[in-house]
Amino acid sequence: MKKVEEYKGFEQGPIRPPSEAESLLIRISRNCPWNRCTFCPVYKGTTFSLRPVEHVLRDIDTVKWYVDAILEARRTGSSLENIAPPGQQQDNYAINGAYNFISGGMKSIFLQDGNSLIIKPDDLIRILRHLRQAFPNVERVTSYARSHTIARISDDHLAQMAEAGLNRIHIGMESGSDEVLKMVKKGTDKATQIHAGKKIKRAGMQLSEYYMPGLGGKSLWQENAEETADALNQINPDFIRLRTLAMPTAAPLTQQFRNNEFDKMGEVDTSRELLLFLESLDGITSTVRSDHVLNLFPEVDGVLPGDKEQMMRPVREFLELEPEEQLLFCIGRRTHRISSIGDLKSPVTRGYAQQMCDQFGVRVDNMDQVIDRIMQRYI
Repeated sequence: MKKVEEYKGFEQGPIRPPSEAESLLIRISRNCPWNRCTFCPVYKGTTFSLRPVEHVLRDIDTVKWYVDAILEARRTGSSLENIAPPGQQQDNYAINGAYNFISGGMKSIFLQDGNSLIIKPDDLIRILRHLRQAFPNVERVTSYARSHTIARISDDHLAQMAEAGLNRIHIGMESGSDEVLKMVKKGTDKATQIHAGKKIKRAGMQLSEYYMPGLGGKSLWQENAEETADALNQINPDFIRLRTLAMPTAAPLTQQFRNNEFDKMGEVDTSRELLLFLESLDGITSTVRSDHVLNLFPEVDGVLPGDKEQMMRPVREFLELEPEEQLLFCIGRRTHRISSIGDLKSPVTRGYAQQMCDQFGVRVDNMDQVIDRIMQRYI
């Protein structure tokens, strides 16, 4: 007889997209059902499980109670010490989630963890309807999903999810190259990525696809750029989000790099790949976002096709710089002393960047090694 899991209070998972920083986080599953991607450290050493649907519904009811209590206390000026729903102990995780949700305007909800759509479609639809009943004014309900999972869900079920309130899906495409996807054990291929992306669009949901410059290393950088752009050109997602390859200590790819089994690119080569990728985007109307600290060029931000030249300009300007100027820009950006290529023209910001170069003892020949150490702070 299967043991019934005990409800232990409101849960939150470890990650969410930067664009969901103000969202209410509702955990449907724990960890990642695939968990083999060599570039990802997040869920290594964990076990995947689905939370009982009744527990998820209880989370929603609990955080709804705290949201109402906080709003009422603000309206009346009353105290919020030692509050809890009837028959329950105070749940600090739910309280913190409620405060974060309120501070962000109560506009969005994100479903956790790494692949929430793996649960039975009818169960997800039930959860979505419960969310809409609890928070009818929410504008956006979003989730991560794997292309492999989306491809197995019927169009009818996806349409029902959209009707129930799920209106944005985040998919980590990472690459459109079958060779790169196989190398990093992504568990999907280009054709499946395209098929899944088109299914999401047909269902009427917004689609946010992630591309990882550098994932193919020195041997596959060109294929990584061109094949990913080709896949995205066929999908035309609402958003293309850049996530430059990082080397977290716990990622298997990092150990491969240390064993000389992965030929990681540096800042200049990765920028060259990014430029080729942008040049290869064609015939789509996606919004491109460089919304992560790992990216070298926050200026790569705009709407295709009109902003394409504007987005490519800073990358081209960087690649045309002398190596010493490239070094100054990279160290300045990675230490937050420089915000854009234009800052190199300012004696003040140049001076700040030069101070960091002196502090780290960085030269053109060791720049990428120093930057790898700096970036460990952010990953």
